[in-house]
Amino acid sequence: MAFPHRPDAPELPDFSMLKRLARDQLIYLLEQLPGKKDLFIEADLMSPLDRIANVSILKQHEVDKLYKVENKPALSSSEQLCFLVRPRIKNMRYIASLVNADKMAGRTRKYKVIFSPQKFYACEMVLEEEGVYGDVSCDEWAFSLLPLDVDLLSMELPEFFRDYFLEGDQRWINTLAQALHLLSTLYGPFPNCYGIGRCAKMSYELWKRLEEEEDGETKGRRPEIGQIFLLDRDVDFVTALCSQVVYEGLVDDTFRIKCGSVDFGPEVTSSDKSLKVLLNAEDKVFNEIRNEHFSNVFSFLSQKARNLQAQYDRRRGMDIKQMKNFVSQELKGLKQEHRLLSLHIGACESIMKKKTKQDFQELIKTEHALLEGFNIRESTSYIEEHIDRQVSPIESLRLMCLLSITENGLIPKDYRSLKTQYLQSYGPEHLLTFSNLRRAGLLTEQAPGDTLTAVESKVSKLVTDKAAGKITDAFSSLAKRSNFRAISKKLNLIPRVDGEYDLKVPRDMAYVFSGAYVPLSCRIIEQVLERRGWQGLDEVVRLLNCSELAFTDMTKDDKASSESLRLILVVFLGGCTFSEISALRFLGREKGYRFIFLTTAVTNSARLMEAMSEVKA
Repeated sequence: MAFPHRPDAPELPDFSMLKRLARDQLIYLLEQLPGKKDLFIEADLMSPLDRIANVSILKQHEVDKLYKVENKPALSSSEQLCFLVRPRIKNMRYIASLVNADKMAGRTRKYKVIFSPQKFYACEMVLEEEGVYGDVSCDEWAFSLLPLDVDLLSMELPEFFRDYFLEGDQRWINTLAQALHLLSTLYGPFPNCYGIGRCAKMSYELWKRLEEEEDGETKGRRPEIGQIFLLDRDVDFVTALCSQVVYEGLVDDTFRIKCGSVDFGPEVTSSDKSLKVLLNAEDKVFNEIRNEHFSNVFSFLSQKARNLQAQYDRRRGMDIKQMKNFVSQELKGLKQEHRLLSLHIGACESIMKKKTKQDFQELIKTEHALLEGFNIRESTSYIEEHIDRQVSPIESLRLMCLLSITENGLIPKDYRSLKTQYLQSYGPEHLLTFSNLRRAGLLTEQAPGDTLTAVESKVSKLVTDKAAGKITDAFSSLAKRSNFRAISKKLNLIPRVDGEYDLKVPRDMAYVFSGAYVPLSCRIIEQVLERRGWQGLDEVVRLLNCSELAFTDMTKDDKASSESLRLILVVFLGGCTFSEISALRFLGREKGYRFIFLTTAVTNSARLMEAMSEVKA
């Protein structure tokens, strides 16, 4: 059930070092305010902080009370206030208002702001404008790599996606380059680098510059991780827009996995309390079902329950000595397994209830039709019905985007009609969201003829300068073709199946979408690793609109052992889904690789749409 790795598969590096580094650095920063202090933490830093340093560690370093950064006056009576925040303008205004309120009241305290993962010039500017820059000391907690699991690192920067792919804001690229630099410092150089996408290329170039500046740190080190692959999310929007059907993906779509843990409500725990559960390889039950197609999970769990019962029943015929051994050695493990088992069974039942209510089969059928390019009219009317029934604004948007990308843009008549129906059904406040989706190339209208190219050529004549490249980017994204059909044929993304696709014994990565579609991102990675570069994939690269943005960098030295070359770090810029992780774990098992994932954040179709939406849920 759990993917057993081949006996010759390489060992994964130990990422607990990253946690220790982050914890030590945070403690060092807190110690710089000696004595008692109150700590104000921004909401979305709470979960990551909890994984690094729990309350008792903070207490040991004289943190007295903890507060959430909220838009209300602070009730802290401490003489020293410390703020742990993301570098956002609104946080600076909040801190400035507290400092200024103290000044008005004639109160003096010490203030320290710790930015995570880095501070931006704009933040210091705001503090200066508000007249408090001199009262506050600023520091950085360069914590940007959170190990969520043995093979998964997350930067926990969900805003990366919107900032870069919608606003064209490049400020997080430095954070990413620093993170890659840290990894190569700790785990040795990466001999082979591949990448595709504008963001990937910029991050790679900045990272290489950092390496050159600190030349010699990794020189002569043996690489632990032999290959690294950088991939932009906009190279493959389709995979991220599909409904997930592997267990971990479904749990994420249904309950939202946050920072590696999930809150199971009373309907799962079958008590009146909610329970926070860590989902990683240490949960033995979860580890065996996480990558499985949902249709196999129930039978596995019921088999497991029977085995467990049999182990409990063994104690019936035991004498006292055996009983003593059983209680001291096995009982605790069995109880723990029993607790986890009943939780995952509860989660499965809850998912089933929700999915039958939504008519999940119909939905999946429509998605598959869109991926294959069949029955487009039927699928369009399914989406219209979805909008009319006001099922959910996010779901309806997702389906429209899937239709648009797989069809290379909607014909103007359909675009206008769907947009009108959507705004009438869910409200005109969604108008800006459509503009965002269009800018990001997620929901576009086919241009009558190719009138855009004339405008484009005029603009690109005006704009030869690299610095003004944003304008040409804006135009190229208007004309950006998704070419999904052509890419799908070239890379054989829709498997030809004779008879039923066997989900119990999957034979390719398509199983993560019920055998209907191989995730494009994963297929690209597979092909590049096989060919050790982009040669032979020129047509695919052109269709992905990435002709200048695909790169290969292979070192000539032979320090890389064959073992390290089978250990591959895949970096997703703009988020990655659990379906992609499962697909690559499967590929690794088949080909004798081990994949490690680094993502700016874990994403799914709903998070993708929410990032583009101007209407806050």
